[in-house]
Amino acid sequence: MPTGWRQLLCALALALCSAASHAAGFEIRTAATHLVDDAYQLTARIDYGFTAEVLEALDNGVPLTLRIEVEVQRVRRWWANETVTRLEQRHQLTYHAFSDQYLLRNLNSNALTIHPTLGLALDALSTVEQFFLLPAEQVEAGEEYLVQLRTALDIEALPAPLRPVAYVTPAWRLSSAWYACSLTP
Repeated sequence: MPTGWRQLLCALALALCSAASHAAGFEIRTAATHLVDDAYQLTARIDYGFTAEVLEALDNGVPLTLRIEVEVQRVRRWWANETVTRLEQRHQLTYHAFSDQYLLRNLNSNALTIHPTLGLALDALSTVEQFFLLPAEQVEAGEEYLVQLRTALDIEALPAPLRPVAYVTPAWRLSSAWYACSLTP
């Protein structure tokens, strides 16, 4: 095969792989911390790209639990960072076939919102606002702090018959990479 054709096929294969990777998967786009009323809070924007298999399960009544893990660390120069706190935020997304609506429940606070479309439900899920990190008194002046977060589909929260399939099928192993932002006292 001539070199030109090989390069063209390689470029096409890379483009297809790139398109497939952007079609499904979770990505934290932005995150920032803010001091509000003597407490540090987190805001973030997350893209949830679900695979066709996961969306089909959702539309067939399988509830999806999504987990956001957050760690606040004190940066140390000559040693591993010290973890100040670890937090977890969990949401459950379900489709209610009778009303043709999507229910989004914050499992930490039990707050429920109802959305007429999946797009609106995902938009609400994608926006993290006023997530309490820690009181300002726990942050020492002059120290450097780092906030890391990631999100994932909680396979353990799936119905028991679906878990083995989810563990061995890449379409179900959806998570983001760790995203880091600073917390400045």
